[in-house]
Amino acid sequence: MGECTEGVSYQVENHFSLMKSEKLLPIIIVLYSVITTSCIDTRQATYFNNAKDTSFVTSNAYSDWKIQKHDILNISISSLNQEASEVFNVPNGPSVNNNDNSDKRSGSGYMVDNDGCIQLPLIGNMTAAGLNKKQLQDNITKLLKENKLLVEPIVSIRHVNFEVTVIGEVGHPTVISVPNENISLLKALGLAGDITPYGKKNNVLLIREDNGKKEIVRIDLNQSKFISSKYYYLKPNDVIYVEANKNRLASVGRGRQIMPAILSGISVAVIVLDRVL
Repeated sequence: MGECTEGVSYQVENHFSLMKSEKLLPIIIVLYSVITTSCIDTRQATYFNNAKDTSFVTSNAYSDWKIQKHDILNISISSLNQEASEVFNVPNGPSVNNNDNSDKRSGSGYMVDNDGCIQLPLIGNMTAAGLNKKQLQDNITKLLKENKLLVEPIVSIRHVNFEVTVIGEVGHPTVISVPNENISLLKALGLAGDITPYGKKNNVLLIREDNGKKEIVRIDLNQSKFISSKYYYLKPNDVIYVEANKNRLASVGRGRQIMPAILSGISVAVIVLDRVL
């Protein structure tokens, strides 16, 4: 009989413990919400507040893009004589170690060396840095014809290591590889999980390197004029940094300040519930 009584008492105690836990849970959730939430200006949390039904002429993202040192270029050369063309496409195959530093190759392309040059078979050193792809294509085509190496050659160039970096207050900071050489800032943000509610859409930082010089631009994504700006499309090695707004900083600081008070409040709630139950 005694054992039965003890078993019933144990079950009753467990029942009351569960009731206490169930009543404490909503309190804990409310207190956590107070800590982690804050007022956010919806005008700054949306894109293009002043956008109207209209059309924009976007800038040509690649007309002024220049090849830089350490870029990796895939250069494909073809002509009516396939056998004669093959010699120029050998370096675009698997990576090969070479003692000549001017002929550095990585993966499937030519790396532009520290002097801004690449080295093509039967042609030798060619300046690449500072030129756009069309200019380099024309220079290679001209040399092939002048040296009577190929008849009616067709030259195509692709940028192999086209990457952009997105960091800061985004869903998941990342480095994005762009095989088709075409990406907008908005697409890059989308691939990085978009700007969080705590990110500054009106003060996105774009860091760009051009001809050895760093360019720092602050972009306001609340304004629709950005769509027609020259920064709408990204260039190789661009870095996008989304800064945290004051609400994020305040929430972190406020949480650290009031956490002791919250814990004390929870302790008081536990005592009160214990007395009531």
